[in-house]
Formats: sequence, structure tokens, C-alpha cells
Amino acid sequence: MDGTNASGAMPVTWSTVDIIAKRDRYYSASQRKFVPYDKPLILKRGEMQYVWDEQGNRLIDLLGMNLCISVGHAHPAVVEAVKEQVSQLTHCTTMFYHPVPAHFAEELAATMPEGHDWVVHFTNSGTEAIDLAMMMARASTGNHDIVALRNSYHGATYGAQAVTGVKNFRHNIGELSNITFATDPNQYRGVFGSGTQPYLDDLDHTIDYTTSGALAGMVIEPVQGYGGILEMPEGYIKGAAERIRGAGGLMIIDEVQSGFGKTGKSLWCFDAHDTVPDICVMAKGIGNGIPLGAVVAKREVAEAMAGKFLFHTYGANPVACAAGRAVLRVIEEEGMIENAHVVGAELHKGLRKLMDRYEIIGDVRGTGFMQAIELVKDRETKEPAPEETAYVFERTREHGIVLSKSGNFKNVLRMVPPLCVAMHDVELILDAYDKSFADLYRNRNA
Repeated sequence: MDGTNASGAMPVTWSTVDIIAKRDRYYSASQRKFVPYDKPLILKRGEMQYVWDEQGNRLIDLLGMNLCISVGHAHPAVVEAVKEQVSQLTHCTTMFYHPVPAHFAEELAATMPEGHDWVVHFTNSGTEAIDLAMMMARASTGNHDIVALRNSYHGATYGAQAVTGVKNFRHNIGELSNITFATDPNQYRGVFGSGTQPYLDDLDHTIDYTTSGALAGMVIEPVQGYGGILEMPEGYIKGAAERIRGAGGLMIIDEVQSGFGKTGKSLWCFDAHDTVPDICVMAKGIGNGIPLGAVVAKREVAEAMAGKFLFHTYGANPVACAAGRAVLRVIEEEGMIENAHVVGAELHKGLRKLMDRYEIIGDVRGTGFMQAIELVKDRETKEPAPEETAYVFERTREHGIVLSKSGNFKNVLRMVPPLCVAMHDVELILDAYDKSFADLYRNRNA
């Protein structure tokens, strides 16, 4: 049924059939592909941790719209900040000045480790920010080689996919040059088993054998997000930083998914790894769904690009930055990092109990509101179970939760919800999972 808002704007169809048909007809193939469910999920509205589809069914959003909703759908403080700014000035190109982005840059810089002079470059997305971070590292060091990790995800543009180590996002095209991959320190299915030192040794070999020895930097996620919620083990990031800097490079920490309190430990995940980045990339939750990204770098690194300007059309948009300022304020004032810590721990405990009941669950891992369930055909061989994962994934929607099917083998159920998920939601989430796995076992035995 078509609807027109009070201002008489052009009508929008809410017919399920029409919406699907229009998308299939007018979206390019490259954008049509990103559809996780067999039956497309059409969302009509959201409120904090909940969303409603076009049929009026309520679901708990455990994905935060691909991690972009950080403090809650339509959070009143963010909505008010956006409304106030958009009514005054919708956009101000970065060649002109406006106080809101400048205030936000100051506030972001203040969240970074003390003792360094931090500066900010706003982009439109995290992928753009990754591209800029690599360019900045190469300009600053005068070197070209960049190290990334296997199983990593940093974006899908021509530049960002070159440092993405998940095959699902690597197109069959020529990639950006001077990129090399080290073995990811996966503590569940890593090639060297558990521990840290073997993976640091492999990083040494990667530098010695596959680079010139003179590095521009390394880009690393403290928690590999799309790769399946894999947290870097203790000592790895610190050890990697020592090796990369020893070869003349910079540490680029990608906090696009793990930042803004998602782990329930601190605002930035790198704080738990005793490492100060040279460049930090952030996006997704930064604007609570309003498009925005940022590169925060040490001034001496960023100054290498002072000779020419680099322009992002909507970077530093005052409306987006107003949303960003509200996000920082809400996270602090509403104690959302602590909430992620406490509620996330209870959720994790419940997921571990599910693992005791269902043999197909090979691993439950995560911290705070970054949680994952990995499905395997056999716990000993750890053979991935993508078909079973797809089945459970479809059933979770029917039982009232939205999440992600991710990992290189698409056998991981990934949860990174808004920071406002409450304790009373945990029982509903666990019940939805329990019913979904029970459905799988009944279907297998039918």
C-alpha cells in the first residue's frame, strides 16, 4: 500500500511484491547481490534495539544494520541533533568552515591516547577511510609495502579489497599492488593452533620473504568482524607493531567494527592491547546510521599529505558530525560500554550453554556485544557447516532476531547489536536460538 507523509511528499510503496520487484529491476548486479535471506527482509521502522518489517513483525536487531546503529535506532538524542542541524544547514563543503565538524574532530581526538597530537580527516565511509589510511602511510613513510592479515575485512573498493583477506569480497580483477598477507592468529582454527608467538614468527617470515623489507605499514582489526568475531590474542598487536615499526612502517588500526564500545571494555579496542596506533580508522557506529567515517592520525603522519588537498564530497558534513557528537555523548551519559560488558557477558554465558546442547556448535566466542557462534560438521575436524548455518540463520529470523551469516566459509552466526540491548532481551535471544537449532535437528531427523 502506498503512503504519503504529512508534507505531501512523493508516495512510497510498502507492497512486499512491489519493493522486491523494483529493487530487482533497478539495482545494478553488484548491489543486488548483497541479500542474506532467501526471502528478502524489508524493514519499515526501528526503535532502539528493535526493528519492524513491512508486515509489522518485531525483531531484535543483533546486527545493528551492519554495525552502523551503535546507540539504538532513532535514539532521541541523535534524532534531535540531526533535526536541529538539518534545519539550519544541510551541508557545508569542507572548503568552507563550520563549527560542528571542528567540535567533533576535537572530541574524537580527545578519545585517543594522551601524549600525542591527533588530527582528524572525515570521510563518507569506513572503506574510504581505509583507502586514505593506506595512502597516508605510504606518503608518510615513503615506502609502499603494506601487510594485512588473512581472514580480514577492510572494505570492498578497489583499494580496500586489496587488504581484505576474505575471498567473498575479493573480485576477480587486478588488485592494488604491494600488498602481502600474514597468517591470522585465529585461536580456533589457525594453522599454528593456539598461542601468539607462532603467528608473530610468521609475520617475521612474511616481512622477510614477501616484502622489500621497507614497509609503509600494517592494517589490522583488533577483532576480525566479518571474518567471524576473532579477537587478536594477547600480545599479538603489540608484537606486530614492534615488527612493523622496525621495518619503517606504521600501525593502522581498523576500529570500524570494534570501535565505539562494542567489546564492552573501552571506547577503542586497541586500548586492551597496550598499543597506540599511528593511524586509526573508524566508521559504522560513529554516526548511528548516518553515513560518516574518519581517519584519526598522529599529526606528524598526516602532515605528509599537506602538499595537496584530498577531498571527500560529504566528508565533515555538519549533519553527520552532529549525529557523531550525539553518539559520543550518549555512550558516556547512558553508560553503554558498561551495558555491553554486563549484558554481553550474560548473552555469552547463555550461548555457551547452547553449545553444550547442540553438537553442531563448534565454538562460541566473543566479548561484550561482539559475539559469534561457529557451526561445524564435526568438532574434531572442525569442517565448516555452511548449509546448516544457512538453515539456522533463516530460522532465527522467523523466531524474532536479525543477525549475520559471515566468515570465509559462511558458517558463522555473527552478532554485533546496538549498545542498548538490555538484559531482558537476552532470554528472548537465547530462546530464538534454541528454537532455531531445535528446528535444524528436527529437519535433519525427519
